[in-house]
Amino acid sequence: MAQAAQANVFDANSSQIQVEHDKRRRQFVIRLNVIPTELGLLLRGWMETNTTKNCDLCLPSGSHDRAVLLYEYVGKKTVDLQHTEVPDAYRGRGIAKHLAKAAMDFVVEEDLKAHLTCWYIQKYVKENPQPQYFEHIYQ
Repeated sequence: MAQAAQANVFDANSSQIQVEHDKRRRQFVIRLNVIPTELGLLLRGWMETNTTKNCDLCLPSGSHDRAVLLYEYVGKKTVDLQHTEVPDAYRGRGIAKHLAKAAMDFVVEEDLKAHLTCWYIQKYVKENPQPQYFEHIYQ
């Protein structure tokens, strides 16, 4: 099973977006279109007690969609933030921003140096000029 650490990040509308850090696979992940646990439990209970087989309730297709940011270690204390990918249906909603923040925070917290191969991470750092980020980036 993959070793995963979780960080909670909030968007401007205060809705919670969960970023998972899978250190074994060297990626940050946001699972999209996932039913919250409470709703899932309610649905399971309803489906167990409902005897009809003609159910109008359908889960959305693509319920396993995810956004990812991939990185690799290129030295003992150096990472290359290589690629960010968000499914087309979710682009333009600030999802990649959460991935970029989680990745840059990881670099700072672990006192790593980072190569920013991914154009989106370059853009994120430029738009969010945090001194602690610049201290950890290879120019």
